[in-house]
Amino acid sequence: MSTEDKVKIALVGNTNIGKTTLFNKLCGLNQRTGNYPGVTVDKKKGFLKFGNSDDSKKIEVIDLPGINSLFPSSQDEELVVRYLLNYQSADFPDKIILVVSALNLKRNLFLYEQIRDLNLPMILVVNMLDIAEKKGFFVDLDELRAVVDVPVVGISAKKGQGIEQLRACLTQEVVVKPRASHYLEEEAKDVITQYVNLQENKNEFVNFLQLTEPLLSSDVARNFVLENEVPVRKWKTNASILRFKFIQAYLEKVVKIDKSKATDLTSKLDRFFLHPVFGILFFFAMMFGIFQAIFWLAGFPMDWIDQGMSSLTLWVGETLPPGYFSQLLTDGLLAGIGGVLIFIPQIAILFFIFSVLEESGYMSRIIYLTDRIMQKFGMSGKSIVPLISGLACAVPAIMATRTIENNRERLITILVTPLLTCSARIPVYVVVIGLVVPDNLKVGIFNAQGLALMGLYLLGILMTFVVAFVLKLVMKPSFKSYLIMEMPEYLLPTVKNVVINVWNNVRSFVWNAGKIILATAVILFVLATNGGDRFDSAEQKIEKTHPLATTAEKEGLLAAYKMENSYLGGIGQAIEPAIKPLGYDWKIGIALISSLAAREVFVGTMSIIYSIDSEEEMTIRDRLKNEVNPKTGLPIFGFATSISLLLFYAFSLQCMSTVAVTYKETKSFKWTSVQFIYMTALAYFSALIAFQLLS
Repeated sequence: MSTEDKVKIALVGNTNIGKTTLFNKLCGLNQRTGNYPGVTVDKKKGFLKFGNSDDSKKIEVIDLPGINSLFPSSQDEELVVRYLLNYQSADFPDKIILVVSALNLKRNLFLYEQIRDLNLPMILVVNMLDIAEKKGFFVDLDELRAVVDVPVVGISAKKGQGIEQLRACLTQEVVVKPRASHYLEEEAKDVITQYVNLQENKNEFVNFLQLTEPLLSSDVARNFVLENEVPVRKWKTNASILRFKFIQAYLEKVVKIDKSKATDLTSKLDRFFLHPVFGILFFFAMMFGIFQAIFWLAGFPMDWIDQGMSSLTLWVGETLPPGYFSQLLTDGLLAGIGGVLIFIPQIAILFFIFSVLEESGYMSRIIYLTDRIMQKFGMSGKSIVPLISGLACAVPAIMATRTIENNRERLITILVTPLLTCSARIPVYVVVIGLVVPDNLKVGIFNAQGLALMGLYLLGILMTFVVAFVLKLVMKPSFKSYLIMEMPEYLLPTVKNVVINVWNNVRSFVWNAGKIILATAVILFVLATNGGDRFDSAEQKIEKTHPLATTAEKEGLLAAYKMENSYLGGIGQAIEPAIKPLGYDWKIGIALISSLAAREVFVGTMSIIYSIDSEEEMTIRDRLKNEVNPKTGLPIFGFATSISLLLFYAFSLQCMSTVAVTYKETKSFKWTSVQFIYMTALAYFSALIAFQLLS
């Protein structure tokens, strides 16, 4: 073990083998997330401590993205390979925990054999032993320990079995000695030896990777390949064949199969969940239930939060002395914060359901089930995970496309993902739907607002596939891709894992949105409560034009006049000619601009604008319902305007963070611009057509 205070242990393994579950068991809530995307593409760090309080060593566990081999075929695999080869890095691990599944040892041990040839200290962890036995697979751990010559621990990460034994191994020294290579043919060994002699690092397999992997090679390696006419593709193919032959030779002693003892339920369930008709129907029924739950289950806590924020705002306003600061706090900060906090229950429900789907193993079935359909639209079954993640947030969803090996399929997925309804759009949808659909309206036994929300989700999904099909026609494929994946077992979701995932996502949402909203709220309030000469002379103007008005009427007229002649009002009026055909006034224009920071800011902005206009304590929905066009006397947020607004937010690009992450992932200003322009045009003209037809 390292003599440093902090020992680094990397958690490595294939996808869908319970690696993240093991990470949560080892680290619990004592973890943080790095800069990498999604559930299975995060670089997470957690901490353990061993020893007494006077002489303890902190152990840092790094949960790396799931990979299939050290021959990287996607960006997340490249990330892991570079990490394991960067010996000089301060983050280089002192030890590796390699997790394999007892259900598919042959495939998983391929990764073990590769990492073993790096000669890194390693513990081999065999997970899902209990499930393997139910399927009739029995693993002899003693025999496996003898052939792999590294510590072997059998566990069930789901049930927590074997975790303490693994913890004990973490403090023990592990020495991995170099061994004779079995992945090279004789004709390749002499060439490799020549190259190794030129390098400072004498590890044979490291040098093999430098010669055969374009992503890892240097100028020296490329020149050596050209000068010696190295058959790179042949070497890699032969290396894989020889490794699998080597694994098969000892695996026959390690794994005994007796199907007569199998008590497998997974295959029975898959007959339904993977059925081409019933499986798809179940998937849509499940999504329908999600949208109903977002309104029904979240309704009660949302009312409590709404009442609590109203009471807090009233108490603060009555407690603090009247003045600019008091108004900033009540009508600015608290109004903006309340506009986000009220939607936490709905967002938490969304993340909870996604976590359950991931934990249970059903998400992998969705990938398999939808692959044939996705191929028709220029994507693959692996695109469904980023797309479903996009229902929570487009930023990590776009990052999660790194698992898609085909560049064309990955680019199409990136370009269409923001069309899906993310959690940031929920506050906008909920408020605007509430303006046109009564709370108590039912369609049969279903909540009408929930059906309306589902309709908007389905509209986003439909447009996603329409645009993807167009992109498929424009972007010609260079080769056909095939889906190869291992189906995980159905497992009961672990409450702890689900809670941790929901907590991390909701906390991240609130924190990130909160910073934007607080900054936006202050800026908007300052702009709304300051102006030029017309703003400063507002009281004299109202006295002159309405001398007979009552005190209450003058206060209302004064607030409206100040808002219209404030700096904020000037910005809104400047863009009003462009958005007026959509049914929007200058106040809505202000909210559209501010929501470029984050979609949920729209609600906070509207709340701030209408709080400044009114002395009454009302919810944002009530304020919008009561807003009347002074020229026509009709409600500003009528049916046509509300539908137009829903369509605009359904298709417009979600936020500037999405633009930034698209550029980061594509490294292309061209495709980033294409995404922004086509979504903006689609949003504008959809809203325009809807308003003109309905008004």
